[in-house]
Amino acid sequence: MPVEFIGMISTKDQSETRLTAGPVIDTDYVRRFARAHEDAGFDRVLIGYASSQPDGAQVAAYAAAHTERLSFLIAHRPGFVAPTLAARTFATLDQFTGGRIAVHIITGGSDAEQRRDGDHLTKDERYDRTDEYLDIVKQAWTAEEPFSYHGRHYQVEDFYSSVKSPQQPRINLYFGGSSAAAYRVGGKHADVYALWGEPLAETKEQIDSVNEAAKKAGRETPPRISVSFRPILGPTEELAWERAHRILEATRENIDEFRNRRRRGGWGIGGTEPENRGSQRLLAAAAKGELHDRALWTPLAQATGAAGNSTALVGTPETVAQALLDYIDIGVTTILIRGYDPYDDAIDYGRFLLPLVREEVARRDAEKQAVSA
Repeated sequence: MPVEFIGMISTKDQSETRLTAGPVIDTDYVRRFARAHEDAGFDRVLIGYASSQPDGAQVAAYAAAHTERLSFLIAHRPGFVAPTLAARTFATLDQFTGGRIAVHIITGGSDAEQRRDGDHLTKDERYDRTDEYLDIVKQAWTAEEPFSYHGRHYQVEDFYSSVKSPQQPRINLYFGGSSAAAYRVGGKHADVYALWGEPLAETKEQIDSVNEAAKKAGRETPPRISVSFRPILGPTEELAWERAHRILEATRENIDEFRNRRRRGGWGIGGTEPENRGSQRLLAAAAKGELHDRALWTPLAQATGAAGNSTALVGTPETVAQALLDYIDIGVTTILIRGYDPYDDAIDYGRFLLPLVREEVARRDAEKQAVSA
């Protein structure tokens, strides 16, 4: 099965190591950044969500208008618009982009961040709401006749949407979360279940939890699995590690401003104990040691308070490719990667990393097919 590669685009050029000024939306940068990912051979790019950030559907629409093949994964928090409206919004965009849209469901891991958008439910209540929300969205995308829905959070009467996705049977749903509630809801609904980059043993534990939740939900086929990393490449191992330590030093120098921007921007509250289970798991891995398995490096997660995807894979392209293949060996089907020099790293990943992984996956698939023939 071919591996799927996902990058990530933003609306301005910055990262933890380079906190640039300028407008929140730099249209020229968005256009160039999306094209860089397309030219690099990424399958799709993630567009994140935060309470103060540009609307992801509109960012995707703009980027799609300036690319031809690249697909888009739009982060979306259930609860802030009606599920029927969300279904029509994404299906409409999918029609205009020729079937290049997927939706990444993020229920929300920070109570403070949720309240910025007026949401005062508890975490468990949010997951119950997400469950109902996705019940309705999926029906809206596929129902051939009007339907009604009566839940605790949503009541829909005689709804039908005439706008459908060009994808069959519907738009794909990606789902993030590392709590028991997340496994339960994501195991039921997700086409792809997204995890952050933990050591192999811990990642396998999470995959098993997702698969068990899917089985309990009555699914015959569990979700595909995505894992996220921040690869740091170098032409030699020594140069890769020198670069990694420069990135760590720059991140530590910028950390106070980085945390302040994340607070103001709604991307999480760095510097305090994170509420979400995914960040807690990354910090637990960092507490066990800096280096895990073949190339997984955790100090950057510790430096940022594990505010998002923040564990690195460090080494030559060959080393990092082998590390990614280790995850594929335990059941991962999708790799989400972004760099600390986002634009240039996307180009380098396309030149040096993606081809190595894809070639080896194709070789293995051909070998399996020959054996079964």
